[in-house]
Amino acid sequence: MQRESDYSSSYSDLLFHRKIGEIIKARSENKEDIRQIIKKALDWTKIASILDLGCGYGWFEEALDGRCTLIAGIDMLEENRESFLKIARPNADEALFIRMRLPAPIALASASFDLVAACYSLYFFPEVLPEVSRLLRPGGTAVVVTHSEAMLGEGEEFFRFRELKKLIRRFSAENGEALLRHYFSSVTVIDYKNSLVFAPQDSRDLSAYIAFKRVFINRDVDTAYVKERLLHELQVRGELRFNKNDTIFLVRR
Repeated sequence: MQRESDYSSSYSDLLFHRKIGEIIKARSENKEDIRQIIKKALDWTKIASILDLGCGYGWFEEALDGRCTLIAGIDMLEENRESFLKIARPNADEALFIRMRLPAPIALASASFDLVAACYSLYFFPEVLPEVSRLLRPGGTAVVVTHSEAMLGEGEEFFRFRELKKLIRRFSAENGEALLRHYFSSVTVIDYKNSLVFAPQDSRDLSAYIAFKRVFINRDVDTAYVKERLLHELQVRGELRFNKNDTIFLVRR
């Protein structure tokens, strides 16, 4: 089984992680922030406490504009503590960062959160779903954002990403609903259609994006070769498009 720690170095450089976020935003065909779609789908009058699993530097919390009683984040990287708390504190009476590796029992009281979030993280630890169910209050909601297996489609014209496929298939847009229904009675699916589009003048952005994914890519193909091949194809074709379709799952017990 792949563990979250196997890929952690891809997220340990906070400034580079933020830079990649800006590149994704700039090269996305869909200009609507997926976090705004999540916000519109939730009844915030019923949300006072939030738990974010695999919280990273606070990507989800960056988009919040209301005040909660508690925002707690769990992440295995100590490097994310300061940033997460800096972002969460203005939105909560209390902000808490717990450094631990998931999946594992979470030392928090049962039925203690109105919202549990796992954004682009659940494929690292889908075994945590029973804990999500335990931690949600009656009437609470879990929000899960994940990739589509089809995100590798364009790249696989040139390469074979067998190990990366194994990771994504642990919890993807395609199988997520079936996995969630083992633990939750209500599952709402919201598809987010998007593509990343690179033109020849965007070669530096494409290079940075490939570098960010190097820990994932290297399990199947040498990253330097991937970069060389894709930059060549970008110049020859005049454009490269990559599937960036994601799915939001809203679930209740």
